[in-house]
Amino acid sequence: MFAIIYSMKYEIKFKLKELRKEKGLTQKQLAALLNKSETGLASWEQGLSEPNINDLRTLCKIFEVSADYLLGLSDN
Repeated sequence: MFAIIYSMKYEIKFKLKELRKEKGLTQKQLAALLNKSETGLASWEQGLSEPNINDLRTLCKIFEVSADYLLGLSDN
């Protein structure tokens, strides 16, 4: 179980940063779209914390990806 949770956290951290850069967004810009602090977003990208379910939904809409993709459960 720990390996699954660790793996998901690892995936979110890298997928989020990758998708943000692909969209040409800074951490500040994405944080504003999410109504979050830049520090909070940075902590997601560093793997120190994770987005909640509402933030995951918004991230999926912004990046036009599935939650499964963002969580590393799917390749598309």
